[in-house]
Amino acid sequence: MQLEGSCHCGAVHFSVNSTTPYPYQRCYCSICRKTQGGGGYAINLGADASTMKVKGADDISVYHAKFKNPGDERTHTSTGQRHFCRRCGSALWLYDPTWPELIHPFASAIDTPLPIPPEHTHLMLDFKAPWVEINATKQDKQFDIYPEESIAEWHERLGLTKPD
Repeated sequence: MQLEGSCHCGAVHFSVNSTTPYPYQRCYCSICRKTQGGGGYAINLGADASTMKVKGADDISVYHAKFKNPGDERTHTSTGQRHFCRRCGSALWLYDPTWPELIHPFASAIDTPLPIPPEHTHLMLDFKAPWVEINATKQDKQFDIYPEESIAEWHERLGLTKPD
């Protein structure tokens, strides 16, 4: 499925192909929440990095999050590159060279109508803000950290993989 996305001010537009377009995974970590999760979480999609096309690339800035691992006093810099519009601040996508074939557009930046997921995965709950209420249904999954099931595996398990 081809996804079209943009920032709020219109300076940046992008398209990318995704076989895993269901916005089901809600991440409650402080990085996602503070960089683009106004509801207390962020929703990242999976897509094929080689298909990414961008208009307005000069208006994109990149943020590398800083974090501390539990029990470690040192601050680390994430290899993940959070792309956002330098004009309006809209979060656009995450790319991590550790997995060069993948790119993770933020569902909030997608203009294409996305399919409604039959269930959600709530992850990184150990890091959620105290004010955030988790609106989970019986079929939803909840994880303190990361689930073992990847975005692709979730789509495959439910028979929801879409052709490019």
